[in-house]
Amino acid sequence: MSKAFTKEQDGDDEDELALPALPAGTRNYLTPEGYAKLRAEFMELLDVERPKIVEVVSWAAKNGDRSENGDYLYGKKRLREIDRRLRFLTKRLDIAEVADPSIHYGADQIFFGATVSYCTADGQERRITIKGIDEADSLRGEVSWVAPIARVLLKARVGDELQLLTPGGVETIEVLAVSYPAPGTGKS
Repeated sequence: MSKAFTKEQDGDDEDELALPALPAGTRNYLTPEGYAKLRAEFMELLDVERPKIVEVVSWAAKNGDRSENGDYLYGKKRLREIDRRLRFLTKRLDIAEVADPSIHYGADQIFFGATVSYCTADGQERRITIKGIDEADSLRGEVSWVAPIARVLLKARVGDELQLLTPGGVETIEVLAVSYPAPGTGKS
């Protein structure tokens, strides 16, 4: 059978970039900063990086044999990656709902965008910020609002003791402090 009639999997399947699961009936919440960051990435890929790669591929295609032309092969692969990321960002931005956490400034109840300090039963104090799925960065102490810790903390208040289900069993945590970015600053 001719190769033209077969579908080969080369790892570029769009299913690999399936959207992270959102709870049924909910929106893709983002902070204003998170939305701006995704939008900036989209525009950078669309207006800067993609045109550069198209130019390189066009130049490389003019150089003859494409089967052994590294610039052409790499450029085509990179174009597929950029296009896939653009489709992903388009879908995520289309369903995004920007939620400004600064409207809760001064509140002691935990909502989306809160920076929360809590204490575990063994006395360890931890601090996390509840963000959107597409913007949470665990290395910076940010968790997605659908993460188990965030789901337990949401709607709690300072002083509440909560039960967190962990792989090691149920852990008791106590909310110590809640803060939100001041209106107009974006920082808590």
